[in-house]
Amino acid sequence: MPYDVTTITVQPNTHGKALPPIEQWLKANPRKGEFLGCFASEIGDLNKIMLLHHYASGADMITDRESVAKSANPFGCVELIAGMSADTFVMFPFIPALKPGQYGPIFEIRSYRFKPDGLGPTIAAWEKAVPARAKLSPLLAAMYSVTGEVTRFMHIWPYPSLEVRAATRKTAIDTGVWPPAGGPVHLATMRNDIFLPASFSPIR
Repeated sequence: MPYDVTTITVQPNTHGKALPPIEQWLKANPRKGEFLGCFASEIGDLNKIMLLHHYASGADMITDRESVAKSANPFGCVELIAGMSADTFVMFPFIPALKPGQYGPIFEIRSYRFKPDGLGPTIAAWEKAVPARAKLSPLLAAMYSVTGEVTRFMHIWPYPSLEVRAATRKTAIDTGVWPPAGGPVHLATMRNDIFLPASFSPIR
């Protein structure tokens, strides 16, 4: 089942102003997919607000995207929006579906672009390596794009603090648990950002 990843780029330093109308707009315009998360970028590519929805069908996703496209005031804050994108992602087959809950409040969202033949080997490498890595800290999501620029890879790691994140990553690298063997050779680009959940985000 697909995930919709909608990214709203707002005017500089206005994400705090944009979040309340986004919350109200989502309540007034319930989508066919399950609302899972709203996150604002804190470190990295700033002024980004990411929305996550899980859908039972691609048709429902298209219907919801069409509604947003036709809206005179998308997400209730059109005057603050500098740009929007909507992409379809599919979870790695061995990763459980996303569920609402308390995980963070620090969410490290890493976005990569694969080389043309990189998806299959990466799925295989991650399936072997994730169980040992997950003993250090949980992996919330590992998914790949099937729309837009392909193939992109996004994985989300929640942490209780930036200090715990740094210590956990150091342990994973020092012990050889991470990164997955052979994984980096399949990557063309890498990006890392820290997001914080909005107060109304089901995933927190």
